[in-house]
Amino acid sequence: MSENVITPPSAPVVVLDHPLVQHKLTRLRQASTSTAGFRRLTREISLLMAYEATRDLPLETVEIETPLEHMEGRLLSGKKLCLVSILRAGNGILDGMLDLLPAARVGHIGLFRDPESLEPVEYYMKLPEDIDVRVCIVVDPMLATGHSAAAAIDRLKTAGARQLVFVCLLAAPEGVAFLSAAHPDVKIITCSIDRELDEHGYIRPGLGDAGDRLFGTK
Repeated sequence: MSENVITPPSAPVVVLDHPLVQHKLTRLRQASTSTAGFRRLTREISLLMAYEATRDLPLETVEIETPLEHMEGRLLSGKKLCLVSILRAGNGILDGMLDLLPAARVGHIGLFRDPESLEPVEYYMKLPEDIDVRVCIVVDPMLATGHSAAAAIDRLKTAGARQLVFVCLLAAPEGVAFLSAAHPDVKIITCSIDRELDEHGYIRPGLGDAGDRLFGTK
């Protein structure tokens, strides 16, 4: 997959510029896209993002038999993946990734953004017990201020996670800078870094509230 890699002060950021990603993202942004269409497009983009997020998974050589002969093949090595959804909107990305990675374990972290302070407030967390030996792909459609993402990764590290990637549809420069400074070891994968945050903490030009558009709640 073609990509542009930019280097902010700390963690690497990968912006996916594949034509299919950009086509689907443009349709996702449109205000006229229905709830059903928004869900479908999010699921399709999520599958493409999962491809990039798993690029560096380790492989091991195994002996197998094809219908014609013996050969050496390669399979994923050791404990594999944990997909961690930041509720509620992260579930829109989670569903698409599970289409590609059905054997992955799944964790959930419930956070909401206080409308006054814009700070994250945790209300739920459930993770696999062996999260310390799995690559954790943390998913949330928007990286706005970066506070919720950083808080979620703080909790995951406290729980023992050591290998983390953060995946989102859109990011604001402010969110990239905040998350990169807070967690310089965590790669950020996104489809676009948009212009800015507005006074309400929304990404501009953005796509609106991803959770509301996914679940038809507004």
